[in-house]
Amino acid sequence: QVQLVESGGGLVQAGGSLRLSCAASGRTFSRNAMAWVRQAPGKEREFVAITDWSVDTPHYADSVKGRFTISRVNAKNTVYLHMNSLQPEDTAVYYCAADANVYTSTRSFADYEYWGQGTHVTVSS
Repeated sequence: QVQLVESGGGLVQAGGSLRLSCAASGRTFSRNAMAWVRQAPGKEREFVAITDWSVDTPHYADSVKGRFTISRVNAKNTVYLHMNSLQPEDTAVYYCAADANVYTSTRSFADYEYWGQGTHVTVSS
């Protein structure tokens, strides 16, 4: 059974930092696109960052460019989201997602078959 388990969320003041982790089990994802997606209350979910199988060209939402960094350690089957200079508008539930297909780079939610349960990030002003 494939599982994605996020951790690292919490409450932080504006300007602070957090590191989210997503540990995958049940299969390896070294050749798969993995993403961080967030959904704030009353808003649609959005891709925050995507790392594809090549890891050379991660994609970031414009709102987080220069502040967030996605990374992955394939040996640990884990993806991270390093978040710096957090702002209240970053408050959301953050989900880890993985594409079941290999060698893809997709920005369609429908292509991500595996999802974690989410971790809450709250940024106070």
